[in-house]
Amino acid sequence: MQVLNFYSTIFADQLRRGRKTATIRLGDKSHKYRKNQAVLVTIGYQYSPREKIFEAVVDAVEVKPVRELSPRDIEHDNPEFRRHEELIHFLEQIYGRPVNLDDVVTVVRFSQIIENPQSLTDARMGIGGSQN
Repeated sequence: MQVLNFYSTIFADQLRRGRKTATIRLGDKSHKYRKNQAVLVTIGYQYSPREKIFEAVVDAVEVKPVRELSPRDIEHDNPEFRRHEELIHFLEQIYGRPVNLDDVVTVVRFSQIIENPQSLTDARMGIGGSQN
């Protein structure tokens, strides 16, 4: 299974609460992530123990220049950001190099996989809602 890893533990809470539903990665990563692919979302540094946050499915993979990112794209990556300048500064910290509006990024949108969610289990068993 492919891993979608995040280095910063500040994302763990955002991921668990469903506030972070995308990641913006520098460069074209479309060869690495595909729509409908199952991924393991983790937190941790390379060569160190990683914490499993949840399994997810990739909903969309878009490759575009930073300048074409919408405020919504940016917000789904980091709920604290809305502007290109904030995202660029953050990417520069992560990648350790200058980033500009013409740099290509990959937006990977994902949804948590929930095992046996109660609402679906109830519906299958005919609990709640109207019954014939």
